[in-house]
Amino acid sequence: MSEYKTNVMRILDKAKISYKHYTYADTDAISGTEVAAVLKQNPEQVFKTLVTASKSGNHYVFMIPVECELDLKKAAFAVGEKSIEMLKLKELLPLTGYVHGGCSPIGMKKLFKTVIDSSAQAFDTIIFSAGKIGYQVELKPDDLRKIVPFEFKEVVFQA
Repeated sequence: MSEYKTNVMRILDKAKISYKHYTYADTDAISGTEVAAVLKQNPEQVFKTLVTASKSGNHYVFMIPVECELDLKKAAFAVGEKSIEMLKLKELLPLTGYVHGGCSPIGMKKLFKTVIDSSAQAFDTIIFSAGKIGYQVELKPDDLRKIVPFEFKEVVFQA
């Protein structure tokens, strides 16, 4: 495999933050659950990055395990909003610089308030998009915090 670097990896390198990277670009994996399976990783440790919008016009980023769904009520409460909704697909690229399926909390055009589901605290590292479909990075939440300030909050539906 060639040593391909995404913008996220370059940002991590520049900040001297160690990380592991994975690629699934040569597979048919599309959903986060499929990606976790292809990478032979625990799906509870693999996170997807979701961008939301509030009625007040603010945008928020939520990172949740790939097998979970964002609880919009809990998410709104976590960021002090009455309600939030998922960002419309056509707004994602102009707002963040990322396409659906390749969205990372690192390297967005703007820094948005970010919340990571509290389940991440059970792991030494979490895995998430490296900013391009087919690429993932794994790093410690404390290292992620050096680049993207975030809070841990419970924001997923509990089964």
